[in-house]
Amino acid sequence: MSCNYAEGLSPYEHKGVLGVPEIFDSSDIVEKKCKQLATLITESKHVVVHTGAGISTSAGIPDFRGPKGVWTLEKKGEKPALNISFDDAQPTLTHMALLALVEHGYVQYIVTQNIDGLHLKSGLSRRNLAEVHGNMFIEQCRKCRRQFICPTASKTVGQKTMGYPCQSGLDGNSRSCRSGILHDTVLDWEDNLPEPDFQLALMHSTMADLNITLGTTLQIVPSGNLPLKNLKTGGKLVICNLQPTKHNKHAHLIISTYTDQILSKLCKLIGVEIPKYSEACDPTKCFTYLEWALSQDCIKSLEKTFKEHQAAIRKDCHQLQVPKFMPKAKKRRKSET
Repeated sequence: MSCNYAEGLSPYEHKGVLGVPEIFDSSDIVEKKCKQLATLITESKHVVVHTGAGISTSAGIPDFRGPKGVWTLEKKGEKPALNISFDDAQPTLTHMALLALVEHGYVQYIVTQNIDGLHLKSGLSRRNLAEVHGNMFIEQCRKCRRQFICPTASKTVGQKTMGYPCQSGLDGNSRSCRSGILHDTVLDWEDNLPEPDFQLALMHSTMADLNITLGTTLQIVPSGNLPLKNLKTGGKLVICNLQPTKHNKHAHLIISTYTDQILSKLCKLIGVEIPKYSEACDPTKCFTYLEWALSQDCIKSLEKTFKEHQAAIRKDCHQLQVPKFMPKAKKRRKSET
């Protein structure tokens, strides 16, 4: 079951602020704000969306810090009523809308803290996704570092060895690793964020003229601070969440309602049809290992674009301080309280 993932993590006391009451904008306000969001997106050249547990609750996967979240109820000795298995969970309207927005060129990149694999199941391309906390359906070889999609969710967390060899070469199209052993990719509290996902997320977030957060209180660092990386160069931040976040004061726009409602209205306003989930497009339903590794050409191309972006900023703004290129990935996910 999905909440068993949280039980598999190492004991950790500092899980952030829990159980803050949810806030709902009125229907009129939501309508007005969604129109503002549609304008911001259509006027932007590089849009990055940051997703958290709140976009998966309508799939039956509980969040962590909401009024009925895993950790909120844990303090009361209770468990969430929502608890679908990761294998059975299907992408929500939000996941499918994001897929459509990427395919139509309105969103350039998605950074997710979620380990549930629903972006993967939606059919989203690896080149458009950074999974900064891992993925229950992805295993990685300790030797060659290739990643593979599994037909079932991992039973372990914390990058534990799976006990069977690397799957490279089995399709006949790639070189065999021979001696590598696979491990799960889901991070525990003290694990380093994965390379190159963190670096790609950082570069995209810094280059974005619009960062949008969906369903996250932004309490986990460093991922929760990525949406702020564009602010010093005039970029905008939009926060969509039912609970207040620690970065609300930096937001250009805040929308407080369910993300499914926001994405439904947004896509209608800009004329994008939201596709239905299809098992035929879900790589976890192939019942065989498929490679999920990032293309080196994709990485090198973005590094070049990022360097050009930073050089242009220095030229235009002279003494403007910008982040150093390619900082080392930080430790995973401690809450800032």
